[in-house]
Amino acid sequence: MKDSPRQQFRWAPHVSGCASIKPKDYEPCGEIAALHEYDAWKLLREAGDALQVGDLLEGEDGRLRICKYVGFEPAQWVLPEPKVPPVELEPAGQSAAT
Repeated sequence: MKDSPRQQFRWAPHVSGCASIKPKDYEPCGEIAALHEYDAWKLLREAGDALQVGDLLEGEDGRLRICKYVGFEPAQWVLPEPKVPPVELEPAGQSAAT
């Protein structure tokens, strides 16, 4: 997780359940072979590259788990709505042929 959103995440009240996360707040940091998220946490900590609160792990199946003070919880990407250009409407009683 990038530093600025990490600070906001750290001080936000803990909410259980699936966390909604924004792709713009994250950048890929590498890969690790682990049995599960707690194994990855242990391996990274022993390697001197410990996970921090707000960091995200993605499984081979695409499942996301976010590191929180209480452990790991499910997460999902929140993608912005695509911008749709406005549709120009014709005034009532007129057609494009006139």
